Amino acid sequence: MRIALLGGTGDIGEGLALRFARDTDHELLIGSRDPEKARDAVEGYEERLADVGASGDLKGFANEMAADRADVVLLSVPPYYAGDTVEAVADKLDSDTILVTPAVGMKGDEDGMHYHPPGTGSVTELVAQRAPDDVSVVGAFHNLAAGKLADLSTAFDLDTLVVADDADAKARVRQLADEIEGLRALDAGPLANAAEVESVTPLVINIAKHNDDMHDVGVKWI
Repeated sequence: MRIALLGGTGDIGEGLALRFARDTDHELLIGSRDPEKARDAVEGYEERLADVGASGDLKGFANEMAADRADVVLLSVPPYYAGDTVEAVADKLDSDTILVTPAVGMKGDEDGMHYHPPGTGSVTELVAQRAPDDVSVVGAFHNLAAGKLADLSTAFDLDTLVVADDADAKARVRQLADEIEGLRALDAGPLANAAEVESVTPLVINIAKHNDDMHDVGVKWI
């Protein structure tokens, strides 16, 4: 399977790229608005993988070219760029493409981070609104700490909640997430539940902030 990580040079893109590269045999297309930046990121990821005795199939492209070649397109961009990024690659997506978003709208103050969704109710629903009608949108990987993802010396025992209206697309993304060692994907229902899933992220960040021994915490549902 070909997985494109648009904005794959950022924090969440880096972490997911490293984990997928180490734990799966999927072809990873690292996207950026600047293709040279994407290629430089690939070189860095390959070095990080080699440091732990691993390797992967990674290539760097402009976002549009990465999206055009992929079966799964993962929007590893900040929430305020999510809608514009979808529109920028919309003509490269088709009914066979699964579009995945982990983005969460948040704002911070002296007390901590707070959920700050767009008018659509959630970033996941915003992405679905901006995507072509025949493209399945899935929300996943929202509550994972980017730092823990990118640290390949850290073992996982975490869950990710997956939301989608398309049952087949949801099942494929859950299977993909389960391929990451130590990660379990749980069905959290349709896209209408995305706000509840996304709002867990600022809670997790606040727990990490206010507890010295809980840096980069995640969620495990039991």
